[in-house]
Amino acid sequence: MGLAVGLQMDPIETIDINGDSTFALGLEAERRGHSLFHYLPGDLSWQQGHVTAIGRPISLRREKGNHVSAGSPEKRDLADLNTILMRQDPPFDLGYISATHILEHIHPKTLVVNDPASVRDAPEKLFVTHFADLMPPTLITRRKDEVAAFRAEHKDIIVKPLYGNGGAGVFRLQPGDENLGALIELFTGIYREPIMVQRYIPQVRQGDKRIILVDGEVAGALNRVPALGEARSNLHVGGRAEIAVLSRRDQEICDRLGPELKKRGLIFVGIDVIGDWLTEINVTSPTGIQEIDRFDDANIAGLVWDAIESRL
Repeated sequence: MGLAVGLQMDPIETIDINGDSTFALGLEAERRGHSLFHYLPGDLSWQQGHVTAIGRPISLRREKGNHVSAGSPEKRDLADLNTILMRQDPPFDLGYISATHILEHIHPKTLVVNDPASVRDAPEKLFVTHFADLMPPTLITRRKDEVAAFRAEHKDIIVKPLYGNGGAGVFRLQPGDENLGALIELFTGIYREPIMVQRYIPQVRQGDKRIILVDGEVAGALNRVPALGEARSNLHVGGRAEIAVLSRRDQEICDRLGPELKKRGLIFVGIDVIGDWLTEINVTSPTGIQEIDRFDDANIAGLVWDAIESRL
């Protein structure tokens, strides 16, 4: 029997159908006979114990410029759906956190992927600190003197916002760079939370691996190589996608993380590994499955749906 599937995401009309992971998940759902109901995070409501959303039934096709057909807007009680994919893009702000609290009222009767409480408890750059021995030297603080001492020890550093995403606000400060003080003042003036500082990992020039884990098991990997003159490897800022082969260290990292991800109901997760070091655990809206599939025909969307259907 087909499942009723909710897609909680940003506007679907403007996505890149050749790169968007939610699009691939939606296509696979329809291939399996499931129906799709799309709504925006801002159209989610709670009233007297009922969680509802105003959205539209949709169907998808891999046709550029004509990839979605949508019905008329309607209000649905989300408890009547079988599963909801929480796939809106970060930032992981109070709006995002509020959505996890609301969806928690219907989960797991309506299976929310990923588990909303676990998503709330596992922001990318903080969840990874529970595996400190797998990380490069890292500091999380608002104190300028602590950052200065960290830089004096490690020389070449990366500074980034704690709740940033997509490479936004990531700076590399090499020895002799005089912008550290101004950068800390800028960050602490904009953000109330601490900043993250890490030792620069030179192996990033050979690539930043995105490894996808589905229900705690490795499903595929992609190597993202930074563009010349760029410290960030994100594909949307010019990073180049390459096929990736997992090293022994990569597998060790995945073996450590897998059981914890599965226990927390984090079905679809993307981790980032540079050299021998784990840098992020992405649970909010992981990407990269289409790029990986083009290299090795993995059909990661199919693996995600296998995991969802086994729970239902």
